[in-house]
Amino acid sequence: MQFSFEFMIATLPALIKASGVTIRVALITIVLSLSVGTLLTIIRAFKIAIINNAIGLYISFIRGTPLMVQIFLAFYALPSLGIRLGPMTAGVLAITANNAAFMTEIFRGALTSIPAGQIEAAASLGLKSRAIWLRVILPQLYLRSLPAIVSECTIVVKGTALLAVITVVEVFRTAQQIGSSSFRPFETFAAAGLVFLGLSLVISQFGLWLERRFALRRGA
Repeated sequence: MQFSFEFMIATLPALIKASGVTIRVALITIVLSLSVGTLLTIIRAFKIAIINNAIGLYISFIRGTPLMVQIFLAFYALPSLGIRLGPMTAGVLAITANNAAFMTEIFRGALTSIPAGQIEAAASLGLKSRAIWLRVILPQLYLRSLPAIVSECTIVVKGTALLAVITVVEVFRTAQQIGSSSFRPFETFAAAGLVFLGLSLVISQFGLWLERRFALRRGA
């Protein structure tokens, strides 16, 4: 059976429609993982040994196990503890837990690059801890982490394809359904790859635009 570009193009509308689910899951996950990553970074800055050890254990587990395993744990293992989640909710939970761990490590590295003198100067002006974090630390933290954050966002988008294993009907699951019914999986998955590539390029270009915008603001 020869590769059919016509069939590949014909599958794109259905896959683009399904990308709405992919985008929704990715956006929710990115917002949550940024929030959790920020919170864990602030908590770690207080240097409470037992809490930092617990956070370190969580990060080690996430970094040492595949995302697929984490998705299965959220969807299949949590019900044994009395926590029943729908496929979408379980998927968002698993990818958020995964991405938040990496965001926390990114922020930890960026935090060490902020001059301590700035924080000391803010404290000497009478700013409280909350104001120092909101006005001095976090803006620089996000700016210094921006390239890595953009990279993690593209990883999140691609990671949503794994949710097909728990029946979330996103781009990859839709490609599976079309490929199995048409007996043309090659063309269908090639089209799915184009959709994921397009989403990743949009995120990358948006990240570059943000970097240029902040660079111009600093220059001004």
